[in-house]
Amino acid sequence: MDFNEWEPIYESILKDMGFSREGDERAALILSGMLGPSNSVAISEIRKLVEGRDTLVCGNAPVLRDELELIDPDVFTIIAADGATAVLMDRGIVPDIIVTDLDGDVEKEILANKEGSLMVVHGHGDNIDKLEAYVPMLSSIVGSTQAAPLENVYNFGGFSDGDRCVYLAKEFGAASITLVGFDFDDLDVNPIKKKKLEWARMLIERIVP
Repeated sequence: MDFNEWEPIYESILKDMGFSREGDERAALILSGMLGPSNSVAISEIRKLVEGRDTLVCGNAPVLRDELELIDPDVFTIIAADGATAVLMDRGIVPDIIVTDLDGDVEKEILANKEGSLMVVHGHGDNIDKLEAYVPMLSSIVGSTQAAPLENVYNFGGFSDGDRCVYLAKEFGAASITLVGFDFDDLDVNPIKKKKLEWARMLIERIVP
């Protein structure tokens, strides 16, 4: 993702949501300082998993469980959005990649990580405490931000966990992107989540036909 292309969208999201760019930038710096050779991997490891592969992007809407029954997950590279990891792990499916801001079932994410999941850990202004608590428990990490990228913290595009999964798949050359566990019209959400779903729909429709 070219940050010059992403930045106007990012600024619109910040204005709409009332979020702080300064908070995001601080989180990115803190995350950057927590990553080193012992717990991080090069982004080439993502490319190995995604490029030329059919990808299954799993959101965490309640429909995920039923939609997983309709597909064969073994034919995909599986990219899980945060809380979707717990649903997958409960079915005996270890995601290839977990995209997370660490506000889901982190214990299941730690378990999946130990079983081989690559972690794309996202820093933003509201999760600095979670970064400090959980990043030391993880390995095979790629850092991400929605603000300007740093040397070891990347911006692949997208805003919330689900759409960032989709942008990751697109960025690294997935042959196809199949979505499960997405419900942009979910009525059982609070106003902030509703806005996030509206942005997720718009962002995904920009890159997935």
